[in-house]
Amino acid sequence: MKSWDNTTQTVQTKLGEVLIMNATPPELLADLSIDAMLQSFRPAKRQKEALVEISKLPEGKVTTAQLAGEIVGYITFHPPDRFERWSQGPDRVIELGAIEVAPKIRRLGVGQKLLRMSFKDARMEDYIVISTEYYWHWDLEDSGMHIWEYREMMRRIMESVGMVIRDTDEEEISSHPANILMARYGANVPPSIIKEFEDLLFMDNSSLFYG
Repeated sequence: MKSWDNTTQTVQTKLGEVLIMNATPPELLADLSIDAMLQSFRPAKRQKEALVEISKLPEGKVTTAQLAGEIVGYITFHPPDRFERWSQGPDRVIELGAIEVAPKIRRLGVGQKLLRMSFKDARMEDYIVISTEYYWHWDLEDSGMHIWEYREMMRRIMESVGMVIRDTDEEEISSHPANILMARYGANVPPSIIKEFEDLLFMDNSSLFYG
């Protein structure tokens, strides 16, 4: 399997130079500090620990936005959790697990640059990439957006890198109409693997393994 590409890009912002780094190595992640407001999924300190662990996985990848030695944004990619139905399919499926940008650099285009840098990596063409967007993770209060405005924003951002909405009866996605499953089929993924994944979109939940 090819290695992830450690490409970097610098972005000039009103707060200074932001470094966008694809596949940030675990050793560097451990040395960087993290913005205290990156806490949508867990407290910032624990989130940084999670980023280090994800980056150590054979198919794990963390793309970061760094400002003066501090993580101010990130995207994670990793195999689906074993309790998720997507883990029952081909091993070519990886999940865009989280995307988060610190409030101080929002509306500066950093989120889209993180995504574009991540998907420029040639190794991404070997995978089906999925993203599960749940409204309870969205920062509706600070953004000032209505739930449907936020959903539309997320859809547009993900579509900018080739992700498309896929219908599914997966329980958490179907639990609220604002939730979305999006997927991108890499150019090197065989049709047989795509079919295997699509067979997971609609299935009897009772057949899943939860042991």
